[in-house]
Amino acid sequence: MRKLTKRSQMMLYAVAGMGVNMLNLMMGSYLCSALISGGFAAKDVPFQTFAGKDLVIAGLWAAFTLIAKILDGVIDIPMASFTDQLKSRFGRRRPSIIMGLVPMIAAYLLFLVIPNPSGATLINTIYYGVLLCIFYSFYTLTMVTYYATFTEIVETERERGIISNTKSVCDILYFILGYVVVRMLLNGINIRIVALIVLPLVLTMLIPLFMIKEESSLNIDKSSKDGSHSVHLLSSLKYTFKNKTFIKWMIVYSFMTFSVQLFLGGINEYFSTVGMSMMLVMICAFAPVPLTLMLYNHIIKKHGFGAAFRYTLITYAIGMIAMFFVGLMGGGTAKTVLAVVGGLISSLSIGAMFAVAYSIPSQLAAEEEEKTGVTNSAMYFAVQGLFSGVATGIGTGVVLTALKKGAEGVTEVAKNPVAYITLIAGIGCLIAFALTFILPKHLMKLGKKDE
Repeated sequence: MRKLTKRSQMMLYAVAGMGVNMLNLMMGSYLCSALISGGFAAKDVPFQTFAGKDLVIAGLWAAFTLIAKILDGVIDIPMASFTDQLKSRFGRRRPSIIMGLVPMIAAYLLFLVIPNPSGATLINTIYYGVLLCIFYSFYTLTMVTYYATFTEIVETERERGIISNTKSVCDILYFILGYVVVRMLLNGINIRIVALIVLPLVLTMLIPLFMIKEESSLNIDKSSKDGSHSVHLLSSLKYTFKNKTFIKWMIVYSFMTFSVQLFLGGINEYFSTVGMSMMLVMICAFAPVPLTLMLYNHIIKKHGFGAAFRYTLITYAIGMIAMFFVGLMGGGTAKTVLAVVGGLISSLSIGAMFAVAYSIPSQLAAEEEEKTGVTNSAMYFAVQGLFSGVATGIGTGVVLTALKKGAEGVTEVAKNPVAYITLIAGIGCLIAFALTFILPKHLMKLGKKDE
């Protein structure tokens, strides 16, 4: 694959995933929640639910959500092998992106249809459950392929850092769109219409189709000029799971992902329950992120990845736990001010938590290729997706659904299970922080200037 050499090219390339990620945000944080009316304040029900009532059977839907997220993780592995091994005169990556993008958009559009508007039926539950599985499967193929190119399209750790950091800033931009602009639209427009409004953003994934310059992969089984070569599914899995550093990283990453996704998956219900302004808090949490990323990168250069990552986890945990106690307060100026402070504390960590999802797997895959000659960068992101899918499924499928159903009929905030989302998320991040001490020294020193 032809390498990108200009910083502007790398930054543009990092923008490509923003639209697809936006659809994933809409699916995980809005559309799935919109199928069950529990957990929303009465004023939000007409806009944040599909039909103002439950459309799916809660227990079965929780199972489907968990299955879909686990499938999202499990299917990462064959999808990664597929894109690593694809034989095409157009190469491996561009055809894989197209084959994932089209079915994913179709599933997203079909999800906005209501098969049976009468209420929570088995037909609705199966219909949405199957579409959710299809959406996540082809979302996986699209994004695993795209992330795999982070290793291949640039040469050095510094250049991978440019793409990863720019990608994390783009993540914050689509979070601002998703949790501020979309939430603003939901004050007067139904979620199904809003979901159509954001759909054109998916066209950003056309960027890599024009920027990737890849030779034919019809002779994929032959080693390249530099001695690197691809391997088949089982061998690729073996190389990935033998990397002890990567597996330890996955354990830490899973607890972090559970915490973040539980909060993001239940964000609408949480703010609807505790009476805080979601838009105000999200602006405070996301707007400073470019600056906080600079601080994160400064800590990496000064002390290494380990110190920066621990700082990230502990600040996020403090922000979440602080927001929990603020949520239990009554209304007034003091609550608003403290909510803003909680958002600002969280901003110190949010961008970095997304950056590590790109930088660490691509770096470890590059080290593997340098050591063994095996090019299986997609598999690293696939296995990360497996761990992430299980963690997200437990958070948004099991825990969040249980909290939503437990909230039905509860009016007092302190007794409402939904109000405890931030506390659970904060505790999850504290566990991740404790587990960072199992990570090897060379990973913790990654990026340190004098190393």
